[in-house]
Amino acid sequence: MSKSCRRWVIVLLVLMLPLVALKLISFTGTAPERPAVVTALPGCPASPNCVSSMDTDPTHAVAPLPAREDAAAALAALEEVMAGLGGVKVRENGSYRHFTFRSRWMGYVDDVELLANPEQNRIEVRSASRSGYGDFGVNRRRVEAIRQAYEARR
Repeated sequence: MSKSCRRWVIVLLVLMLPLVALKLISFTGTAPERPAVVTALPGCPASPNCVSSMDTDPTHAVAPLPAREDAAAALAALEEVMAGLGGVKVRENGSYRHFTFRSRWMGYVDDVELLANPEQNRIEVRSASRSGYGDFGVNRRRVEAIRQAYEARR
């Protein structure tokens, strides 16, 4: 191997090392901490990587999901929807459900939380990235995909 060829190999290895390290870290972030009994979903942070039906800020707000049947049936249907979209259920507690979604290329982890609100016949929803600042609208699109798949089941 010539000297210039070895130099290029070294340069490529040096350039690829940070990418490999980032992939190994996987950008998993930390899971949101919630009390044993969840009665409300938190608002979104100031960063544009979260949407919630319980947030009043228009940049973060999304409509809740309708629960036309009883809350348990709505949550069961939504669990099937989430699994079909690639979500993994990590917590179930009464009327609360927590799922994670992983991005295809970099392995970013996003959290989707559902909370049944039977008094208002709806399911509150929150989707947030664990890491980074922006999400290029991924969480909003995910909630709308959940909404479409859920409505299609009716």
